Amino acid sequence: MAKEKVILAYSGGLDTSVLACWLKETYDYDVIAVCCNAGQKEDFDAVEKKALATGAVKAYTIDMREEFITDYIWPTLKAGAIYEGQYMLGTSMARPLMAKKLVEIAEKEEAFYIAHGCTGKGNDQVRFETTIKALNPAIKIIAPWRFWDFTSREDLIEYAKAHDIPISQTTEKIYSRDENIWHISHEGGELENPWNEHLDTIHVLSVPPEKAPDKPTYVDIDFDKGIPVAINGEKMDPVSLLTKLNELGSANGVGTVDIIENRLVGMKSRGVYETPGGTILFAAHSGLEQLILDRDTTQYKNIVAQKFAQLVYDGLWFTPVREAISAFVDVTQKEVTGTVKMKLYKGSATVAARKSPYSLYNEEFATFSKDEVYDQHDAEGFRNLFSLPLKIRAIQKQTVEGGAKEHEALERKVLKGGDFVR
Repeated sequence: MAKEKVILAYSGGLDTSVLACWLKETYDYDVIAVCCNAGQKEDFDAVEKKALATGAVKAYTIDMREEFITDYIWPTLKAGAIYEGQYMLGTSMARPLMAKKLVEIAEKEEAFYIAHGCTGKGNDQVRFETTIKALNPAIKIIAPWRFWDFTSREDLIEYAKAHDIPISQTTEKIYSRDENIWHISHEGGELENPWNEHLDTIHVLSVPPEKAPDKPTYVDIDFDKGIPVAINGEKMDPVSLLTKLNELGSANGVGTVDIIENRLVGMKSRGVYETPGGTILFAAHSGLEQLILDRDTTQYKNIVAQKFAQLVYDGLWFTPVREAISAFVDVTQKEVTGTVKMKLYKGSATVAARKSPYSLYNEEFATFSKDEVYDQHDAEGFRNLFSLPLKIRAIQKQTVEGGAKEHEALERKVLKGGDFVR
């Protein structure tokens, strides 16, 4: 009889390299490794060869960079979704798409198992598994970190050495990293003590702000319906555009944050995230929206952004509520078209200028100089009506506290001033 097949989410890192060998050794399944190219700097030919050398019978490499940007990053950017005010969801956005690709390969290979190397302490186990269940609930999931005998990455390093599995990690250099075209994350090691300042040597994408150029860099970004489409007037495909902004942001030390976040599984964790191009885009997109969206839309969209961020962080991309929020966001973005000039300088990315044919900002109304379009006298009636509930409440309060006589005197005084009409 043919062996059972298991689809392995494979990166070539410590966990999944051990897992490929362990699955074959433990279950005697045919392991099919799937590596998703989300823009991480990797020799994918070498990754495939490594998978085959450590237990896999077949290896796939899937280039999902453009789909990742257009179908996951751009919707999140348009929503303005940032988890807990700082984390730009780089890993969170990628996991649902990776899980989708795993399901597609499982269906193609007629496999009934998908395995991943996510730990029982992390968020990624939830992101992968909720997506798999949403797309094909018949597939069974193998998550060895929840039941195998290994208890630490040090244990994995020893297993890898014993089985001649080539790895880059050591017990001294044991960061857990995740990289894609949007960001790179760093966790573990000395970062686990929040009193330890992260070292400059942790940086992979960006220079530390102190080492960035002393002269600012300016860059113009064109948006069409909330989506970035050009840099300095040059139309670019999504991958090229984000790659270029990553280069500019990295050179200027933009987009590194050191945060303590609340994980979905209930604990706090510390991570250092480098998101150079994404930080520029979020600032630029927000700056353009300030020109175009009215106050009520802006305020409600801010509420929606917080919910959107939590859904993405929790791995709930393929849900009705996320789709509904995206539909609302798309309506708000119909006129978010224009150009933003960004100033990049020693770790900061700030809006220097912006313009749009749909701008609601009108210099004739907003000017502090003399104008012919705004009648200052109109403000008095508006002010009286706007503050009316507060005045009535104050009168009522003094009535209760001071008695009827004082109330009548106060009412006569207020009415004599002309602020109220019976």
